[in-house]
Amino acid sequence: MSRAPRSDRLDLARLLNAIGPVFGLALVIGLFSLSPTVRSHFFTGLNCKIILLQTVIVAIGALGMTMIIVSGGIDLSVGSVVALSGVVGATSLVKGFSSATAILLTIAVAGGVGLINGLIIAGFRMMPFIVTLGMMGVARGTAKWLAGNQTVNAPKSTINQLMDMLDPRHFFPLPLGVWITMALAVIMAIVMQRTIFGRYIFAIGSNEATARLCGIRVGPMKVAIYTLSGLFFGLAGLMQMSRLAVGDPTVAIGLELDIIAAVVIGGASLNGGTGSIWGSIIGALIMAVLRSGSSQMNWPNYIQEIIIGTVIILAVGLDKFRQRKAAG
Repeated sequence: MSRAPRSDRLDLARLLNAIGPVFGLALVIGLFSLSPTVRSHFFTGLNCKIILLQTVIVAIGALGMTMIIVSGGIDLSVGSVVALSGVVGATSLVKGFSSATAILLTIAVAGGVGLINGLIIAGFRMMPFIVTLGMMGVARGTAKWLAGNQTVNAPKSTINQLMDMLDPRHFFPLPLGVWITMALAVIMAIVMQRTIFGRYIFAIGSNEATARLCGIRVGPMKVAIYTLSGLFFGLAGLMQMSRLAVGDPTVAIGLELDIIAAVVIGGASLNGGTGSIWGSIIGALIMAVLRSGSSQMNWPNYIQEIIIGTVIILAVGLDKFRQRKAAG
């Protein structure tokens, strides 16, 4: 008799995970639409294009962070890694490297940071929170050292086209960065749901000890997860550099909070074992809509920060509610 109610609770939890992010996005859009002044500009093709463009960096970072959080980890070094990779890319262009080489170096240095994180976390069984908190300072300091504590003005290259608005007056054509983000989201959704690698990530996050007993090589898996996530953070850094047209060692401070918030809002549990790529993408879109709507309401930055902090707390509270419903 107890199996049916438990099955119903699990179905309710899955339903909340599926529709929660979509409902959240609709709610945010609806709230900003209440103001006639904002509404007249909010739904224009130009504003929608700007929102999608602002979503790119957080969304790409969320692709990597989803893997980490689902596996039961966390990465607080994202903002610093984005800054470091942007500085590396800009410096490469200044030194005369081709755009292709600069792109490879930008992504590779972030992948290297992810590899180091993974090796320390897996090899020494250290808490991801502590390791990545330390790496936050290391990566930020390295970025400032490479840049000479100033912005690196990169010469124009094909990298600038990644986040180019193209035709600012119309919704189409969309920037190349938006299409890249969509393509990567599709690929990662398939990886997480349809591959052994993805199933291992969920298994480790659900119960690491059980995953070990089932024969999953947890250590190498964690190294792979953090390395692959680092590559995504490097790509986010490339998009940041394309958008700013400079390598700035002080950029992306607090970006990790936006990315973590996007993943949690998208239905991922900070305890691991739960999450989805599409939920994280919608969460990133919610963050961009919040910032766009706040700007159009002429709210100062500190109000935006208060709102985003509140959203994070509510998202974690919702996660706890979902867990209690599932556990009964």
